[in-house]
Amino acid sequence: MTVLDSETAAAPHRKDLRREELAKFLRACRARVHPEDVGLPPGLRRRTPGLRREEVAQLAGLGVTWYTWLEQGRPINASEQVLEAVARTLRLDAAEREHLFRLAGVRLPSPADTDHPELDGATQTILDQLDPLPAAICNTRFDVLRHNAAYRALFPRATGPAGSGEPRNSMWCAFTMPDCCNPFVNREEELPRMVGVLRAAYGRHVGEPAWESYVRDLSAASDRFRELWARQEVAPPRTSRKVFRHTGVGVMHFQASYLTIPAAPEAYLVVYTPEGPEDRLRLERMVAEPAGVFAECTHAAGRAPEMRSGAKAEHRTG
Repeated sequence: MTVLDSETAAAPHRKDLRREELAKFLRACRARVHPEDVGLPPGLRRRTPGLRREEVAQLAGLGVTWYTWLEQGRPINASEQVLEAVARTLRLDAAEREHLFRLAGVRLPSPADTDHPELDGATQTILDQLDPLPAAICNTRFDVLRHNAAYRALFPRATGPAGSGEPRNSMWCAFTMPDCCNPFVNREEELPRMVGVLRAAYGRHVGEPAWESYVRDLSAASDRFRELWARQEVAPPRTSRKVFRHTGVGVMHFQASYLTIPAAPEAYLVVYTPEGPEDRLRLERMVAEPAGVFAECTHAAGRAPEMRSGAKAEHRTG
């Protein structure tokens, strides 16, 4: 039997296990909800703690038989609307609601603030403590959400204030900045991988206006992005080698590491670690004198169209 045949044969078994887990989870959640919690009289003769199945069905607006089958792990399909009603009735919190959807095999609807999650004050403290290593919090659309001083010194154009006309998005900057001031040296090696990572994230957001306009605008601004996007290649996030050129200190080589944030699934921490002693010395000089080593690039020809596109992106991602 091939690996593919083995995985195909195991799929029904995994579905059965998932239904069993769903049944046990629903029963446990039902037992934790007291009748008075949902406006029902406590009753005198309850054989089991919590709500009865028929009470959950009534409160959720479902048929008793259908809910019973769901709780028994029968092979029935539940819609997003039905699961939302069950989650509300059983008073599930965000983590429990997500667990319910996953066990039911239904894609969890993305909250409106998925791309720009709430980040507590400790996040910035952690970033600052990583200096002189450049570090930032980004989302899966490559928007730069937070960063430290070293990251700002390395990417001044991608970390400008709102209204500056520069996009706070590393993907947009990598594809639209002219060569003369683009800090990204090994683009031919890394850009296909970055687009593959973006493509994988896009699969979770197909049809969402913010994502569709992002892809459409970047495709219009960059022929190279449009070409790579059309390949339909998908790649996972992984540690990679980045080579950057800074106008004040020269070329630096880094290992880029990506760490997930459990409280914000659509965000990640990226940290750039210099490869060798010379790279670290140049990095330390850049961080120590960010204003003194940065030379403004002047490229009258070719900048205007790209910066107009960048201004559009800043409005979208800022």
